[in-house]
Amino acid sequence: MTDGRLNERTGTIVLAVGILSLEFAAAVTNFVASTLLPVVSTDLNARNSLALLIAGSTLGLFVALPLASRFLRLLGTNGTLGTGILAYIGGLVLAATAGTAWMFALGQFANGLAGGLLAVFGISSAIRHLDERVRMRVVAASSAMWILPALVGPAATLGLEHLVGWRWTLLVPVPFVLFGRLLVVRAVGGDPPDESGRRPPARTLLIPVGAAGVVLSMGWWPLAIAGAAVALAGTIAVLPEGTARFRPGTPASLGTMALFAVGYFGADSLITVLLTAGLGMSLGQAAVVLSAAPLGWGVTSLFAARFTSERGKHRLPAAGLGLAALGTAVPAAGLVVAIPFAVTVAAWAVGGIGVGLAYPGLYIRATTAGTSGFTAAELATAVITAECTGQLLGRAVGGTLSSTGGSAGLLASYVLFAILLLAAAGTARRTTSRRNISEQSP
Repeated sequence: MTDGRLNERTGTIVLAVGILSLEFAAAVTNFVASTLLPVVSTDLNARNSLALLIAGSTLGLFVALPLASRFLRLLGTNGTLGTGILAYIGGLVLAATAGTAWMFALGQFANGLAGGLLAVFGISSAIRHLDERVRMRVVAASSAMWILPALVGPAATLGLEHLVGWRWTLLVPVPFVLFGRLLVVRAVGGDPPDESGRRPPARTLLIPVGAAGVVLSMGWWPLAIAGAAVALAGTIAVLPEGTARFRPGTPASLGTMALFAVGYFGADSLITVLLTAGLGMSLGQAAVVLSAAPLGWGVTSLFAARFTSERGKHRLPAAGLGLAALGTAVPAAGLVVAIPFAVTVAAWAVGGIGVGLAYPGLYIRATTAGTSGFTAAELATAVITAECTGQLLGRAVGGTLSSTGGSAGLLASYVLFAILLLAAAGTARRTTSRRNISEQSP
């Protein structure tokens, strides 16, 4: 009995460390990609193809989602891990040696495809093996994984770029990604395949098909609008019933997660372009601003769950998302009126603090079945779909607007992002029913 408990505890620790390692790898990857975006777009003559550069990895993820469990059943854990590692390294090498925007996007697509092979399986295992208290701590600690990359990532990326060029710098995240994936697979390798993967893949594939329409529209609005509509239709079909209506409870949490992801990650993906091309800042200044939000997010999330009551936790997502909307709007206002550099840094940091207040509670509500009747596999698929669809649409729409409209397109993108974050602040109030709030009150 003691050995069984010890093994179970060891497996829990390995899984948690693997999740944290992957989050650290995601942070490193994000800062490397965001910091290098202006350099890559200039070198590849792709200033008018930003959507193509930034949406490829998410498109690959969505193509992989309906196929992940099928790969696991066909190849087993080790075979799937080997396939994923080869696809990841191959995609990164392709992006690093790209001579055109299309080749770079194809490499990023392969990276997203590799990551998606294990995404649903790993997250559903975390929901099954980690109770709500442990998951809350892991979510908070995951946010903290962004602190060190936020402090040193942009500056280190710029230093490496000057020393060895952007192509070699793009390979920096490789060891972190491989380490995290190996730990997660070791912890959950004995789990059964995710049954959510048995759903017909056509509905899930509507999401990358629609987003690809937005990315490839290149300013042709009929295709962009049609693509967004198809992606939204696919998202609504995949997510649990009631999500589109923000039905109180888990559906509203998932819907709010999607709105948040469109607004925040869309703004984050273009922040270096806004600061350099739109506001005329240097890459060094942009690196300082880029670090502010994840630093605020990581530090705040560590303490948010500790000093609030259950009633307070219900209010935090709405308040935090309101701050995120403010932090998104202020830097973009610099396109219209002169704003001091210090104010821009402070505003972006406030946006990150808002996310730190909102995200842990929102994520836990979106991945806790309670009385909703959703299984761990369904919740894992749903939360990945909601957050990543939001990221994809935010990046695709923002990249398309900013590529075709110059400064006006950037301004339109950030106005849209701020409005969506305000809408998420409103729907966040529906993530817990009034009955549950009263039951949790002392």
